Amino acid sequence: MAHTAMSGSGTTAGEDPLQTAVWRLRSRGCWTDAAALLAPHAGNAAAALDRAGLLVERCLFTGDGWADAEDALRTAEAVAQDDEERGGAACERGRLAYAATLLKVRDRADEARSALGRAAALLAPTSPRRPLLDFRRGLVAEHIAKAPQSARAAYRRAHDGASAQGDLLLLSFTWHQQAGLALRDGELAEARLGFSESLRIRVELGYLIGTAPALAGLADCEPEPEASRLRAEARRLFRLLGGVPIWLASGLTASVAPQTLPAPSSGAAGPAALPAASKTAARQQGTHQAAARKTGKPKATTEKASAPQSAAAKPPSQPEPAA
Repeated sequence: MAHTAMSGSGTTAGEDPLQTAVWRLRSRGCWTDAAALLAPHAGNAAAALDRAGLLVERCLFTGDGWADAEDALRTAEAVAQDDEERGGAACERGRLAYAATLLKVRDRADEARSALGRAAALLAPTSPRRPLLDFRRGLVAEHIAKAPQSARAAYRRAHDGASAQGDLLLLSFTWHQQAGLALRDGELAEARLGFSESLRIRVELGYLIGTAPALAGLADCEPEPEASRLRAEARRLFRLLGGVPIWLASGLTASVAPQTLPAPSSGAAGPAALPAASKTAARQQGTHQAAARKTGKPKATTEKASAPQSAAAKPPSQPEPAA
């Protein structure tokens, strides 16, 4: 198994049917069901780590399931056989501690830093897990240490690594986080580019659970009436997914009445809720995005937040503390 829990395995034609089934469930926020598919393989270190990653992600998106995630993570740590596998488990341990701190369940900031530092010591410089580790260290720097410069450097390393590996899902997260930092600095064009790229990738992958955050982020750097249209679309998906991710709620003003998605269809490439977001993603694409996709890096810009009045310099309505 190839890092199913975090790299988006299962999104490419010809991959393992189990990976594809796990991805379809995960992409719609059905983490418990996805983890159940991997439970029979928990004696395998890669499968155990993937299962732990799914349950840790559930904690980040829902604020629930901490005991299940801890149990799965202990299993992954127990069956790890080499430094690569132990480093992967330490990386997940750091993410779980980060999530508990970020969502104010319990302050585990020191544990998060320690676990991610342990992962950095265990993983080889060429490890395929390095970009994901860099990204998570960036999250800790941004959201816990409040060190945006350190976060930006970590996100750039993760972005370059994800580009080199062709890890599109991770790339969508690095685009999103760099866009959020750009928006805080008042760089509207760079922020718009990053959020647009994040949205485009997630729509193409069928990553429904991550589409509303991308729409909400993009809304924060658009003038009216486009900003309201984007937020309305994000709100619709947020309701459809039952108010998940929970950290998006503060950025969406309307009250949410949870709904339940139908079970995923084994023959569908993605859920039916994505067409509207697809149109938005297509609408946002332009020549600056085409250039960015060739380089895989955000383009520097001089457009400041003072340009459109309704998108005055303000932080994004929500950070995206996932991945």
